[in-house]
Amino acid sequence: MTAIDAEERDPGLTTVLLADDHQMVRSGLRMLLDAEEGIEVVAEAGDVQTALRRVLGYRPSVLVLDLNMAGEQSLPAIPRIRDSAPDTAIVVLTMQDDPEFAREALRAGALGYVLKEAADSELVQAIRLAAEGRTYLSPELGARIAAEPRVPPGPPDGLSERELEVLKMIAEGHSNSEIAGALYLSVRTIESHRAHIQQKTRRTSRAELVSYAREHDLV
Repeated sequence: MTAIDAEERDPGLTTVLLADDHQMVRSGLRMLLDAEEGIEVVAEAGDVQTALRRVLGYRPSVLVLDLNMAGEQSLPAIPRIRDSAPDTAIVVLTMQDDPEFAREALRAGALGYVLKEAADSELVQAIRLAAEGRTYLSPELGARIAAEPRVPPGPPDGLSERELEVLKMIAEGHSNSEIAGALYLSVRTIESHRAHIQQKTRRTSRAELVSYAREHDLV
């Protein structure tokens, strides 16, 4: 199916875009999905930017998105993809078995979270549910999340109060020198806070930090 055909597809067909930076992984996933009735892989991508372009071109029912592709990070891109193509559901397929990654992905707008080790048995179900607007979480992770003790909500990702203050000002567009002046700190200290924020939040660019701040209602 070409991008031109996207508006003429069978409404009962679930179309899929595979985004993973390993060709062999994409080939294996394509074989798995092509064997399923009512599912068609319409395109592939090896990085976030290509995935976004092809989502806009093909308008697939579901984007299967790896979290750890080379280049731009996938997790912060999920809200942007959802904003650009709200009719495309996102299923994360990853080796990241940390429940916090699953929480973040679902909060960002993904409808599915599947571990790669369970792709053969879970991915098809996750895609079908996502295409219907329903959520799928790997049972292994679901069990671990349910077993975790409830703790009072605190600063996201263990950020200190000062780091939250710096992050908020970064998101508001202030430079390091402006933040240093406003907080009566040295520029070097602000740079150190910023490095800690990037490490804790796993965000590197200003745009990613702004997106993170918005996700957590800091601005």
